[in-house]
Amino acid sequence: MLLTYNNKEKGLLSLYIKHNILEKHFFSKENTNFSHTIAWNKGKSQRVYIDEIPFTMPANAVLPIMLNQSFHFEKPQDIVAWQFNREFYCIVNHDAEVGCVGFLFFGPEPTMMIKTDQKLQQSLQLLLDMFTEEFESDDNIQGEMLRLLLAKLIIKLTREGRKQFMSSKPGDDLHFHLIRQFNLLVEAHFRKEHSVKFYADKLNKSPKTISNVFAKHSSKSPLEFIQQRIITEAKRLFYYTDKSAKEIATELGFSDAAHFSKFFKNLTNQNPSSLKSKSITG
Repeated sequence: MLLTYNNKEKGLLSLYIKHNILEKHFFSKENTNFSHTIAWNKGKSQRVYIDEIPFTMPANAVLPIMLNQSFHFEKPQDIVAWQFNREFYCIVNHDAEVGCVGFLFFGPEPTMMIKTDQKLQQSLQLLLDMFTEEFESDDNIQGEMLRLLLAKLIIKLTREGRKQFMSSKPGDDLHFHLIRQFNLLVEAHFRKEHSVKFYADKLNKSPKTISNVFAKHSSKSPLEFIQQRIITEAKRLFYYTDKSAKEIATELGFSDAAHFSKFFKNLTNQNPSSLKSKSITG
């Protein structure tokens, strides 16, 4: 079942329930669905492929997926998914923790599998029932009601995600805010800026301060985070576009294709040209 609210001025919200097709290819010419996704696995543990990288999604886990990520599920019929675009729900202007730049999509880990206990599962099911009921309404406040329900869903998942991925020690909120701001800046500038110092300067912090905060709260260092973002984008361009390795190197801020090739191979143990050939033939 696919339920959709679509308003040119107020945005798009889709709800997938026991639907056999749930995937997105961000770089595809046919893709017009620039939406964030919140996926809830109501079946057994299964594989989910994000930018062609396989992850195990446990039963009843919830996975937030950013709008620029490509994905497909091993058993999409077991997934309940909410998809929404920026026009429907985004509090970017206020940089709110429960907006599109909040914890779920810019938290301490790039792929967060949020585990749910029975109490949270019951709460999610109640929200799901309210969503389906509201989709049956047809009045001028339907969009606002659906938006309120989505906000409630995001708040619940943010609270649970913070419990699982962040500690509650004094000062940790400030540390998380710093990590989130760092992540947002990387997302905006990684194609040109590859040094931790650039982002530290933007945040009026020293590179050492940034590194210390990441060491406390993240599995990656700030430099590793920048490098991983570059590699992820490179792989997306290799897999989903017909751009050459040289074109991709230029797009990602490398003036020398050989330098990019060495950078890519050091971090992935793969040669860009062979990866490109595999993506074409595969």
